[in-house]
Amino acid sequence: MHVHFRNIFALGLVFAAMVMTGFTQSVAPKPADEKPKKAETKKEQQPDAVPAAAKQDPKAPATAETVAESAIVIYGGFGGRQKLDQIRKTTIERGKMSLVNAQGATEPVSYEKWSIRGENLNSEKIRADLEYPSIKYALVRAEEKTFGLYNDTIFSPREDATKEFENRVFHGLEALLRYKENGSTLELAGHEKIMGVDFYFIDVTDKGGRKTRFYVSAKTYRVMMIDYEEDGIKYRRKFYNYNYAQGTLVPFRSTLTANDKLIEESEVLTVTYGQKVDEGLFKSGT
Repeated sequence: MHVHFRNIFALGLVFAAMVMTGFTQSVAPKPADEKPKKAETKKEQQPDAVPAAAKQDPKAPATAETVAESAIVIYGGFGGRQKLDQIRKTTIERGKMSLVNAQGATEPVSYEKWSIRGENLNSEKIRADLEYPSIKYALVRAEEKTFGLYNDTIFSPREDATKEFENRVFHGLEALLRYKENGSTLELAGHEKIMGVDFYFIDVTDKGGRKTRFYVSAKTYRVMMIDYEEDGIKYRRKFYNYNYAQGTLVPFRSTLTANDKLIEESEVLTVTYGQKVDEGLFKSGT
């Protein structure tokens, strides 16, 4: 996951600035009765009941850690952290997006994303190939740096584009699900109802000082919203169409707003975990 993309490279690389946006947007969600065309598209149906292992003791006050650990149990298909680590060693994801560009027009974007799980988010290897109507390029994060690829030529994305891309990584669901691995701190910032939904507010701050607020449903322990701030802009990502992929919980649709203005929509079309991913996809050539 910005995060919560734009033009770069004078001539052909005119898009890096909006790069981050590209990674996620989408088109309208598929009808509920539409059947998947490929095996990996299948959204596995599993009971919505919260297992005993994830339920809070009604006599004990909730803490940030108990809420976070309960969410990890749920996202791991009731298998928790161990199952997430086992199943999601690699990820291959394809989807569609729609994003609002600097001129205020909406652009359709198709993407393919590959990732290899690291010990923490900082050591994660991630590549997103983004196809706009007029250009195609890739953004890569590996060895704790971000770079771009255009026709096999390496380029340095603009600073704002790099920030957007990295926000998608460090202000995504994994920031909560892997808070221990990341060495992050947790804080229970509140517990109240919003539009009839009972939420715990969990603030996660990583070692780099990046702070993300997670709105965790007190009923299902799913994350329904994420808030974070970058350069004075307040971002909010909402998650929809939750279902299971290879036994782990995935939101198949999300939206992102900046200062309450919708700037992207995204839809996951297929996601597969555990398949071999070529390390060469993440090479910078340096």
